[in-house]
Amino acid sequence: MSDMIVITSEHIAGYKITETLGNVFGQTTRSRNIISDIGQGLKSIVGGEIKGYTRLQYDARQEAVNRMRDTAEQLGADAIVMFRFDTTSGQLGESVAAYGTAVKIEKL
Repeated sequence: MSDMIVITSEHIAGYKITETLGNVFGQTTRSRNIISDIGQGLKSIVGGEIKGYTRLQYDARQEAVNRMRDTAEQLGADAIVMFRFDTTSGQLGESVAAYGTAVKIEKL
């Protein structure tokens, strides 16, 4: 993976945007496993973090970002600005969409 800049703002300090290439997305849906479901049931009684779900969320976010970066690289982008996540949890698992605007940049 390249050193592509991925940022939530519309400006990148020390760079100027020279070309806007378009919207890029990365999506994934990860399913839960029975062990995590049992753990969630127990944790809901006593409270505390459900580490299996935390890991599931982390992995889903990373995969969505990687797919978004791959799409931007295919367009020839140097960076992604206005980066955001959408996350949905359901009975089937965790769905994550990462999105932003692919751009070309150059140092000031």
